[in-house]
Amino acid sequence: MVDDKPEGRPLSGSAFARTARLASLPVGFAGRTTLGVGKRIVGAPAQAVIDEVQRRTADQIFTVLGQLKGGAMKFGQAMSIFEAALPDELIGPYRETLTKLQDSAPPMPPGVVHRVMVEEFGENWRDQFPTFGDVPAASASIGQVHRATWLDGTEVAVKIQYPGAAKALTADLRQIARMARLFGILAPALDVKPLIAELQDRVAEELDYSLEAGAQSVFAGAFADDPEVVIPEPLAHTERALVSEWLEADSSLAQIIATGTQEERDRYGEAYVRFLFAGPERAGMLHADPHPGNFRIMPDGRLGVVDFGAVARLPDGLPESMGRLLRLVVDGDFEAVVAGLHDEGFLKRGVELDPDTIARYLGPFAEPARVERFTFSREWMREQMQRVSAPTAEGMGTAMKLNLPPQYLLIHRVWFGGIGVLSQLGATAPFRSIVEESLPGFAEA
Repeated sequence: MVDDKPEGRPLSGSAFARTARLASLPVGFAGRTTLGVGKRIVGAPAQAVIDEVQRRTADQIFTVLGQLKGGAMKFGQAMSIFEAALPDELIGPYRETLTKLQDSAPPMPPGVVHRVMVEEFGENWRDQFPTFGDVPAASASIGQVHRATWLDGTEVAVKIQYPGAAKALTADLRQIARMARLFGILAPALDVKPLIAELQDRVAEELDYSLEAGAQSVFAGAFADDPEVVIPEPLAHTERALVSEWLEADSSLAQIIATGTQEERDRYGEAYVRFLFAGPERAGMLHADPHPGNFRIMPDGRLGVVDFGAVARLPDGLPESMGRLLRLVVDGDFEAVVAGLHDEGFLKRGVELDPDTIARYLGPFAEPARVERFTFSREWMREQMQRVSAPTAEGMGTAMKLNLPPQYLLIHRVWFGGIGVLSQLGATAPFRSIVEESLPGFAEA
């Protein structure tokens, strides 16, 4: 039976409804805080009240962002990657909730799932899938995955898009575009319009599972028989559904972050970094969704990689200018760094920064590439974020003068997202040698 109830639709197309749900977050927090004050008046222990307020707030954040999915859910997942940068007293109560956002979201009801399968594979879709699990095996920002059996008996993952995902994401991006003028006031050196246009183009690609199937197929071929990485082959697709080989994983990188041994953290942290760098060289694409839920730990010890909706297409590999600039920072030639930032568009014409200021701003970020082995940590990550967000010339004063060229949008997302994941892992990795081997321009410079 198909469930036609309005609440069965995971993504509302109503901008008003979505905005109202987001607005419920601060309102809900205010209500819980008031309740907490009331309990304190009647004698409940202060810390117990604070803990309860924080727990309820975390639950509401997860519920609202999860139900909205789309752009809001993506925002929640981005938050989960960067939680390592936030102070423990602020992020501690929410860490478990943010980890959930990496891997899961409230599922679609079976009736909605069946309706989508009819739309994508026809009325007789069950003939193509002799077995099909109604309960999703995984959920993400714009789709969820069901375990099934393919015609030939192959165990498969069937990824289907939430109804209304395209409309909701488009609405979210329109809201962001309307805020472009505000961004211009907050960050006058940031060229916002081309950045938003690039974001809209990349999101449009994520919504087309045909493009994802193509990217996944290229990655699977590039990493076939790799001793460290396994990527499932796509078997069939429509614009809103994708059938791939099933990966029978033991756990995910998110679980290693939560409970892994130091040996596991180091091993899979290094494998994670090497895969991200290898993609542009071997497949001509960068996997651009680095959150830990997309990386699975296989029974044979390999790293399984899923979700190729977000990719940066780099047929010539990573830009050599990245490697040259990083090497100049490592070597301390900051006059050349300033010139390179101008050449690449990170500093717009007419914007000047003193080499010493750039040295204090960028220098510490290059620490992992200066030493033979570097240990990432939440403490190191927080130190960097606090430093660059401080109200000083070397902090926000410098950040306000930097631009992000649109061609670097996804690269920037992966670079800093990857550092965030390594910091969550607390991984020790031979980062300098990985950069020398994999980042064009670094060794040559």
